[in-house]
Amino acid sequence: MDKYQQYFTADKFAMSNGIELVECSPGHARATIKIENRHLNGAGVVHGGLLFTLADFCFAAAVNSYGFITLSINASISFFAKSTEGTLTAEAKEIARSNKLCTCDINIFNENGTLLANFKGTAYITPKTIEF
Repeated sequence: MDKYQQYFTADKFAMSNGIELVECSPGHARATIKIENRHLNGAGVVHGGLLFTLADFCFAAAVNSYGFITLSINASISFFAKSTEGTLTAEAKEIARSNKLCTCDINIFNENGTLLANFKGTAYITPKTIEF
């Protein structure tokens, strides 16, 4: 387990849902989740809240990996396709960064590479440092 993976295991909500951080570097992150029955909504498809949580966790890893506490101030998600099983992957890429704000684009794919959702997030960079 690298320093980023170790730090982000403190995200109890993400961990309780089975989300795993598989790659992280400043401005970039990749996270996965294996779909279980508990992740399905009443229609039998992956709950939109789980997709949001997966993307938000990946976003947090990408923007906090610079070593400063960075907190979301805006986020939105668009859903394109459904999923019912398998492993989903979210990938965050930073698209803009200043001394106070950063913005990321996060895509979520299924095992076949189908784009399920796109998340955009903006975060505020605090001066408080993270000890990895």
